[in-house]
Amino acid sequence: MHLTRLLTTATAAALIACPVIAVAAGDAPAAAPPAAAAPAAPPAAALPSIPKIAGGPDIYSTLKASGQFTILLQAADQTGLAPYLQKYPNFTLFAPTDDAFKALPPDVLAKLMAKDDASANQLQRILAYHLVTIQLDSSKIKGTKGPLPTAEKQPLQIDGSNPEDLLVNNADIIQADVRTTNGGIIHAIDKVLIPADSPYAATLKPASSTAPSASAASAPTLASAGG
Repeated sequence: MHLTRLLTTATAAALIACPVIAVAAGDAPAAAPPAAAAPAAPPAAALPSIPKIAGGPDIYSTLKASGQFTILLQAADQTGLAPYLQKYPNFTLFAPTDDAFKALPPDVLAKLMAKDDASANQLQRILAYHLVTIQLDSSKIKGTKGPLPTAEKQPLQIDGSNPEDLLVNNADIIQADVRTTNGGIIHAIDKVLIPADSPYAATLKPASSTAPSASAASAPTLASAGG
């Protein structure tokens, strides 16, 4: 698979809205007992925190200066993606941190990073799956829900129905809208995204999500949100 073909044939598409889905005692009645207090809702799980990422000249330089994306950059170098992250403007990258890569099963990570043709092809496809060939900042994600085409051609699933917790597939965006001088946008994420047709997809398939909330049912498309 040629990365150039992936990037030149990938097209932008709007997000498509997804459908969501008293006892008497003696002669006188006793006073009704006070209603039991509703159990407190468990606190929301805190998102992983990372040192703030400062925007640089391009996506590659910004990731390198951060120091939190060394595995991603090694993968970009191995697969030939690095020049595209340096030279091409107006791309959006969902960037897994080093911790996200280290959370993969060790044998899967070792296979992906092995320097052989089969591994390079799979790793290239996985990286291209994180790349969108348009500018997509968080204002276009919030309030929307649905598929987003990628440079790998398999769509990501964006969920901005909760503006405080933006999701891409099963990953949280833990820092959004890192902008580069040449128009690139980086969203740092806490998991590596795997395309559905990857041989690793079944191994890394996330647990089934809960039924969508009522608010998600009315989530508009990207186009209707002003994209």
